[in-house]
Amino acid sequence: MALRRAASLLLRQRLRTFAPIPSPPKTQNPLLPHPRRHYSPRPAPALRPSAAAAVAEAAEEAFEAASTTNDLSAAFSRLETLLPPTDKRLALACLKLGQHLESTSSADPSRVLELALRSIGILEAGPGSSDATDSDAVSLAMALHLAGSASFDLTRFHDALAFLSRALRLLSPLLPSKHAAAGQPDAEEGFDVRPVAHAVRLQLANVKTAMGRREEALADMRACVELKESILPPGSRELGVAYRDLAEAHAAVLDFKQALPFCQRALELHELALGKNSVELAHDRRLLGVIYTGLEQHEQALEQNEMSQKVMKKWGVAGDDLMHAEIDAANIKIALGKFGEAVSVLKEAAKKAEKDSEARALVFIYMAKALAHQEKVGDTKRCLETACDILEKKELSEPDKVAEAYVEVSSLYEMVNEFDKAISLMKRSLWMLERIPQAQHMEGNVAARIGWLLLLTGKVTEAVPYLEDAAQRMKETFGPNHFGVGYVYNNLGAAYMEMDRPQSAAQMFALAKEIMDVSLGPQHSDTIETCQSLANAYNAMGSYSVAMEFQERVVASWRNHGHSARDKLKEAKRLYEEIQTKAIAFMSPDDSVIALPEPRQHEYDSNSKKVAQPESRQHEIDSNSKKVAQQ
Repeated sequence: MALRRAASLLLRQRLRTFAPIPSPPKTQNPLLPHPRRHYSPRPAPALRPSAAAAVAEAAEEAFEAASTTNDLSAAFSRLETLLPPTDKRLALACLKLGQHLESTSSADPSRVLELALRSIGILEAGPGSSDATDSDAVSLAMALHLAGSASFDLTRFHDALAFLSRALRLLSPLLPSKHAAAGQPDAEEGFDVRPVAHAVRLQLANVKTAMGRREEALADMRACVELKESILPPGSRELGVAYRDLAEAHAAVLDFKQALPFCQRALELHELALGKNSVELAHDRRLLGVIYTGLEQHEQALEQNEMSQKVMKKWGVAGDDLMHAEIDAANIKIALGKFGEAVSVLKEAAKKAEKDSEARALVFIYMAKALAHQEKVGDTKRCLETACDILEKKELSEPDKVAEAYVEVSSLYEMVNEFDKAISLMKRSLWMLERIPQAQHMEGNVAARIGWLLLLTGKVTEAVPYLEDAAQRMKETFGPNHFGVGYVYNNLGAAYMEMDRPQSAAQMFALAKEIMDVSLGPQHSDTIETCQSLANAYNAMGSYSVAMEFQERVVASWRNHGHSARDKLKEAKRLYEEIQTKAIAFMSPDDSVIALPEPRQHEYDSNSKKVAQPESRQHEIDSNSKKVAQQ
C-alpha cells in the first residue's frame, strides 16, 4: 500500500527547468500554542504484543490516510515511536513523507535528503540479495531516486548522479521487454515499474544537463520517451509534450536535424488529439520555426511562426510566449534580409513590452542586430546600450538569462568593430555563469568565444588559456566529435602558429581535421582549410614530405569543388610548388635529380590514417587537453 502511494507522486513529475536552490521552510507561527505534554512519575505499563501490534497498525493506517503536511508529519512522528528502527514499514513511511515534502515548493531539500537516506539505510539492511523481492528492489530504487532529486536541489550533482545511476541499475532488470504487451506490468504483485524508471531517467537527464553532459542527457530523454510510448495510450497529449521536450533538447545542442522529426511528431499528435487551433499546437509550431531557422529554411520557419502567433492571439495568449514569438519572427526576417520589416515588428513589440523586462531587452538586442546589418552603427550602439541598462538590473534576479543575453550583445558589438566592449561583456558573462551550477554547459561556449576574440585582436598569449580552459567543457557537453570542438582545436592550432610553436599547432590541426572529417565531411570547405593549416604547420617545421602529402589532399579536394573553387585551387597548387621547391633545396646533391611527384588528379582518400607525426615534438599535449567550441 505504502509503495503504491509513494509511486503515485512519481507519476506527477515533468521535466522541469532549473531553479534557484529552494529557501528553507518557513518557521511555525510563534503565536500558536505549544502542544501540551503530560508527564508521569513512572513509565506507562508495557502493552501486550497483540495490543502493541494493534496500536502500530492503527498508527500506520492513520499515516496512510493523512494528506496534508501537518497531518503526515504528526502521523509519522507517532509511527516512528511505535515501530522498530529497522522496520521496513518505517522505511516506506520515510519515503512517502519525503516524496510529499519534495512535491511542495517550500520543502527543505536537506530534510528530504535526510528522510531518503534513512529509508535507504533501512532497506539496505533488510534481506540479502538472494532473499530480496522485486518489491524490495523497487522500494530501494524509489528511495534512491528521492535522494538523487534532493541532492540535485542542493546542487550536489555528483552525489545525485551516483544515487540515480544505482536506482536505474536496480530497475533495469525489472522492466518489461520491448515486445511485451503495452500496459502489462511485469513486476511482483502486478506493480508496474515503468513509471518509476521514467522518473529516474528524467531526473538523470536534469542532472547531466546541469553538469554540462548534454549528449548523455539526450540519451536519457530518449529513453524517457520510449517508456512513455509504452505506458501512455496512442494519441496521448502528454506523449506529444514529451516529443516536443525531446525536440527542444536536441535544438539546444544545435542538432536541428534530429530535433525536426520529434517536433513534427508532436505537432501531428496534438493536431489529431486537440485540433488545428490548440495552444499546444501553437507551441509546437513556434519550436518548429526555431528548428527551421537552425536548418536555414527561413521561409518555412516564418510560415510556422506566423501560424503559431495567429493561434496565440485567437486564444488571448499574451505575455512572454507571444512576445518571444514576435521576436522570433523578427529574427527570421533578419535572416531573410528583410531588415526594415524586422525593425517594424520590433518597434511594435517594444510598445507592448513591460519596462525593464527581459523581453524588452531582447527586443532592443534584435533591433540592434537588424540595424547593424543596415550599417547604422550609431543606432545600433544606442539600442545595445539600452539593452545593457535593462540587463544590468536583472543580473541578480535572472543571472542565467542575462549571461546568455550578454553573449548576443557581445556578438553585435563585434559586428560594429567594438571588440574591447565585446570582450568585456563576454568576460562578464563567463564570470556570472561560473557562479550558476546549472550553467556549466554554457561556460565552454563563452570561454571559446573570448579566446577567439582575443586571437582576432592579436592578443594571442591571453587567448590560449581561455581556449584551453574551455576545451574540455565543450567536449563533455557536445561530445568528442561535435563540429564545434573541431573549430576550437583549429583556433588553438592558429594560436600556436602565431606563437611559433608549429609542433603543437600540428597536433591541434590534426585533431580538428579528424573531427571535421566525421562531423562535416572531408569535402567541406572548413575541413579543407584545416587540412591546409596542417600542411602549413609541417611546412614551418621543415617536414616537407608530410607537408606535401597534406597539400596534395588540399589540391584534390578543391579540384572536386569545380569552377566555384577555381581561385582556391590555384592558390593550393602554388603552395604545393613552393613546398616542393623547399624540399628539393634541402635534399642532398645525389637526391636532387629525383623529381618529386606532381599533385595527383584523383581525390586523396581522406579517411586513410596517414597523419604523420612531427619529427621532433615539444611536450605532448595532455589527452584531456581542453577543447573549445566556437558556435
